[in-house]
Amino acid sequence: MASYPHPNEFDLKRIERRISERCRYRYVSPEVVAIPNGYVIRSPCCSRNIDRLGGTIDIARMEYVAGSKLWRLYSKEHSGGIWMLYAEYETLQALLNELNHDPDRRFWQ
Repeated sequence: MASYPHPNEFDLKRIERRISERCRYRYVSPEVVAIPNGYVIRSPCCSRNIDRLGGTIDIARMEYVAGSKLWRLYSKEHSGGIWMLYAEYETLQALLNELNHDPDRRFWQ
């Protein structure tokens, strides 16, 4: 058995289903990609705010911290190309609720 439970196919599919319920940019088709200890969401940049040509951009990074059993949600600082810690959550459900609502447009730009 792996020392880290993520990524796994079950949660990857759950994330795909849940982000279809997001409030913003519902007309694009984001993808969820497995990374060590978590997942990254990428999507076409239909607003042209980040990529003027509408290419695929990073939306969010989710990381499971096994020792603390917390989920970390990161937003992308696109001008510098770095991930910024946004918040920590006790459950993946809570993280996805915040990501889907995105009141400050930090993720779905």
